[in-house]
Amino acid sequence: MFENLSDRLQNVLHKARGYGKITEENISDMMREIRLALLEADVNYKVVKEFTNIVKEKALGEEVQKSIKPGELFVKIVQDELKELLGGEAKDLNLSGKPAITMLVGLQGSGKTTTIGKLANFLRKKHAKKPLLVACDVYRPAAIDQLKQIGKQLNIEVYDEGKNDPVEISKNAINYAKENNYDYVLIDTAGRLHIDEELMDELKNINEEVKPQEILLVIDAMMGQDAINVITGFNDALPLTGVILTKLDGDTRGGVALSVRHLTNVPIKFVGVSEKMDGLDSFDPERMAGRILGMGDIVSLVEKATEAIDEKEAEKTAKRMQEGKFDLEDFLSTMKQMKKLGPLENLLKLIPGASKMGLNNVQIDPKQMAHIEAIVLSMTPKERRNPDIIKASRKTRIAKGSGTSVQEVNKLLQQFDQMKKMMKQFSNGNFKMPF
Repeated sequence: MFENLSDRLQNVLHKARGYGKITEENISDMMREIRLALLEADVNYKVVKEFTNIVKEKALGEEVQKSIKPGELFVKIVQDELKELLGGEAKDLNLSGKPAITMLVGLQGSGKTTTIGKLANFLRKKHAKKPLLVACDVYRPAAIDQLKQIGKQLNIEVYDEGKNDPVEISKNAINYAKENNYDYVLIDTAGRLHIDEELMDELKNINEEVKPQEILLVIDAMMGQDAINVITGFNDALPLTGVILTKLDGDTRGGVALSVRHLTNVPIKFVGVSEKMDGLDSFDPERMAGRILGMGDIVSLVEKATEAIDEKEAEKTAKRMQEGKFDLEDFLSTMKQMKKLGPLENLLKLIPGASKMGLNNVQIDPKQMAHIEAIVLSMTPKERRNPDIIKASRKTRIAKGSGTSVQEVNKLLQQFDQMKKMMKQFSNGNFKMPF
């Protein structure tokens, strides 16, 4: 997400850092580039105009003019204003109810039913509590079956009453949740191809009956500026507490994320970052501004690692690396831990300066990773612990067992050998950068 915008803005800021003085002339050139970058990212024209005016006014202020490093101060102004544009502070869910009730609304095709599963999974992981999914989309064919399938996949219960009245289903589900000690109730409501009176009346009735703490609008980021009209339409009828932007990973422009809060005053609370059931992230304006400007997001990277990686296992592997005892058993264990973090290319983008290092456009083929894992799994425990014994006949057997070629086995063994040598240099303090 934001790849094109990120590259353009980073180039402007790189240029700004080189200026010994900020003048009317060079600030106008930079603001022109920022304006074009934002417009091409599909940010609303009114938002772009206000943003660039504020940045220009502050950049030509007395504080910047007298600064020893005006370029650095300009970068900070852009970052601060971008953060404000994205919403200022992160907005957490209100989980005060017993049970806490969240109602998801949206148009058909926005990914609402999948998102409600992701949100339930997120809440269970983050707060270690018990969620209940409620099937109130009684119109779309197979909507209830889809939610049940998601519930089965996540081992989360789904409350449904078939094609009954959605208002009654909601009320009964709340009573059921109270009786069975559920902490969260997440209501999946019906969508339409467009906003209509019948849809809104039903959503209003559910809201009046169950009084949810949160009403979240799920919207497809690929809609572009049309998303603003949809948000406004729902917000006029319902007291929206937040937006979940789906498919943000598939939209390299991301302009809607930069326009939503400013134009609708509805905060973005979550973003969909992959199709997997753990592909939902809290939206933090400060971190997102940092990512867009190439400053990375180390906090998110550490959080993901903390959630997914077994600390004792990681310590054990690190110790073996230091002692020069790292073998293919350890390598396999490390691969399995890394897979829990999600797609590696998404993690690389969180590293500060990722764009400048060419990491923003890295594509890692999951099939290639699967091939490597299959090769190691086709080895005996003895071979994994001592790769030096793997000669011609063993390589042939491993290749057949993993459905790969002897050349691929050789390549993996060579790469592993190089990695071990590098680790040894690190542990001895003799490592030299190759440039």
